[in-house]
Amino acid sequence: MSTNTRLSIGVSLLGVLALAACGTTGRDTAAGKAPAGPVKGGTLTFAVNTEPSTCLDPHQSPADVAGLFTRPALDSLVSLDGEGRIHPWLATKWTVSPDQKTYTFTLRDGVKFSDGTAFDAEAVKANLDHIVDPATKSQLAAGYIEPYKGSEVVDPHTVKVHFSRPYSPFLSALATAYFGIESPRSLKQPQDALCKKVVGSGPFVIDEYVVQKGITYHRNPGYAWAPEGAAHTGEAYLDKLEIKVITEDSVRLGALTSGQVDGIASVPPVNVKQVQGDPRLTVTTRQAPGGNYNYYPNTTSGPFADKRVRQAFRDGIDFATIVKNLYFGAFQPAAGPISPSTDGYDKTLEGKTKYDPAAAARLLDEAGWSGKDAEGYRTKDGRRLTIRWGFLKAFAREQRDTLAEQIQAEAKKIGFEIQFVSGTVNEWLEKYPKGDYDLIDFSWQRADGDTLRNLFDTSAIPTAAKFGQNAARLSDKDVDGWLSDALDTTDQAKRAELYAKVQQRVTDEAAVFPVYVFNYLLGTGKKAHGIGWEPQAYPTFYGAWVEQA
Repeated sequence: MSTNTRLSIGVSLLGVLALAACGTTGRDTAAGKAPAGPVKGGTLTFAVNTEPSTCLDPHQSPADVAGLFTRPALDSLVSLDGEGRIHPWLATKWTVSPDQKTYTFTLRDGVKFSDGTAFDAEAVKANLDHIVDPATKSQLAAGYIEPYKGSEVVDPHTVKVHFSRPYSPFLSALATAYFGIESPRSLKQPQDALCKKVVGSGPFVIDEYVVQKGITYHRNPGYAWAPEGAAHTGEAYLDKLEIKVITEDSVRLGALTSGQVDGIASVPPVNVKQVQGDPRLTVTTRQAPGGNYNYYPNTTSGPFADKRVRQAFRDGIDFATIVKNLYFGAFQPAAGPISPSTDGYDKTLEGKTKYDPAAAARLLDEAGWSGKDAEGYRTKDGRRLTIRWGFLKAFAREQRDTLAEQIQAEAKKIGFEIQFVSGTVNEWLEKYPKGDYDLIDFSWQRADGDTLRNLFDTSAIPTAAKFGQNAARLSDKDVDGWLSDALDTTDQAKRAELYAKVQQRVTDEAAVFPVYVFNYLLGTGKKAHGIGWEPQAYPTFYGAWVEQA
């Protein structure tokens, strides 16, 4: 999830798979030799630019970094490869009932959690029930399996998962870290305890998580249940793994170039070419699937309740040029609500909307915002055209605060006053379900086109009783119908057709202002090798190893 903390009301949910990766370095060939190959031992130190606020548990947190921090310790029932194919992991096989409402899983034997608890069907049931339990207050995972009715333990190695309706995206959701299987013994702890430490069956065991500092792990001895298709089997190569939180771009980059860390997340776009030109370093790029980094207007109240005002804001600001100039080509301007690496992406949206300040001016005139005050802002009935943007600058990453200020300046040229409304995360979590805002920004990483349901289905509108991701508060019967039909079919071509209709409609309604496609910019030093990728485009460390001195 943009991510930073629990919600990206200016706190991005960053949060992701790329179908194409490009790495640039000459470090091995320039030295005239390749590394000898994976070796066991050592510690890999990695630095990230953000953290999962105060909650580590991916069953609760929507932050992509919560998935990054917990994936080393958590296995999933299935895995997802770069081509979107599902593979066995803790489940060796599965079947789907003819009505697509029941999934039956056969589970691995001999798997143990790091606390000694055996993995079995009861553990699967406990995890799925925990995710949907209102007490968990899940801000992401529960929304992925909204039709979940319950799990039935057939025997210790067989479990049936029941849904109230056909639910085709279930397997791809299971592959994410947000459905990582936690020890059922640990799930009996209070929720705040789970926010500090999760216990899984993964290749690493969490030692300690310190807020604002980072997290440390050690190798899980005896690990022998890697997903099908993994680069190796058995225990992880690394003795230890350490992930540090270094929010300042220059400090994080300096830690990489000086060799203090072996790798970093989010190489600053302005420094990408510099890093690529250093033979000691590598930059690898992964394009994130799911929702782009977008701005979402409140379509139900305030100035943006008028479609013409939304269209004027979108078309009167040259988002593409601002993105190109600020990010030096590291991030591409977004054409629609989801990224090109997402199943169901509609390529026909590219070029559909264009920068046209003259058309924007006409739309504002038509909407009644035809006056201007002494500062040049549009007015209507003596009121200034003011947009309240819930933006927490303290949590902004990837220069999103600088980007927001540039958007603010450009918006003024066409008559919009943008007011940044700050506050604490908890204050915004109170405002968000009430719709007490005009504009919100975040990205929403998910490797399935069903991310559109999270973002635009009426059922995903946030309320006091339910955390939802439909920040635009869009309620459109056609959109709901297309998204529902997509749940009913496993035909990828049919799903793509339905998702294209959704993308076209939300674009026509200006229910989203696409900004940029997020790319994970991974920087590594000469000793680090074998870092892999999660379906949501953040790094994994099971196959990672470090050259020994």
